[in-house]
This record gives sequence, structure tokens and C-alpha cells, in this order.
Amino acid sequence: MDTEETIENKIQIEPLFNEYVDFETFSKSDFRAVKIKECSAVPKSKKLLKFVLDDGTKNERIILSGIHAFYEPEELVGKTVIAILNLPPRNMMGIDSCGMLMSAVHEEDGEEKLHLLIVDDNIPAGAKLY
Repeated sequence: MDTEETIENKIQIEPLFNEYVDFETFSKSDFRAVKIKECSAVPKSKKLLKFVLDDGTKNERIILSGIHAFYEPEELVGKTVIAILNLPPRNMMGIDSCGMLMSAVHEEDGEEKLHLLIVDDNIPAGAKLY
């Protein structure tokens, strides 16, 4: 069994940024809790999952994310996750993705690891993060 110290030595993270972002720039980012209503693999794509999200408005939001290597769609339905919602739409595989889901990424033993930021289900859809 690995010791804690050995395990830590196997994990690599990207270095922190050395430059600051002013508060006004940061404040323009709209991070929200969203509920995953539906999740499915995008046909003809090995990486993309299509998420239908409740973002607290009356409209469903579609976000595509290249995380299929890390998650199967059915395990994510019903989860509450974090997204940035005010990015311009980006067309991927003929589908407009309207935002980005937040994940934590690191390398372990030379292999990329990704963890979607899944939060407490008691947080309502549309709750803003500060």
C-alpha cells in the first residue's frame, strides 16, 4: 500500500498563474449551480457528452463537455454541478454549447484525471457563486 507521501508524489497539477485578475474582470464571470436534467453521448464523438441543464430560468440550457472518458451519461443525471454561463455559444458537432461545466484536472502517474465539480443537491438551480 502506498504511503500518503508516495501518493502525493505521483500527482501533478498545473502551476498557479503568476498574474492577477482584477475584481471587475472576475465579476463578469457568471458561475452558477445547474441541475443535470438529461445527459447523453454525442453521436459520432468519442469525447463529448450533451447536457440538458436547469439553470434556474424557464429555458433549458445545452452544454457540451468532452468528459466522456471520465463519466458515463447515466451516472450524472440528477446531479448539481457548477457552470459558467456567460461564455459565447460554441458550435461543436453541429450543436451550440452555451456555457462550460467546471472540472478539476490533474495528472496522476502520467494519466490525466478529471473530476466534475459536483455540489450539494440542496443548492437550487441558478444559485450564483461568488
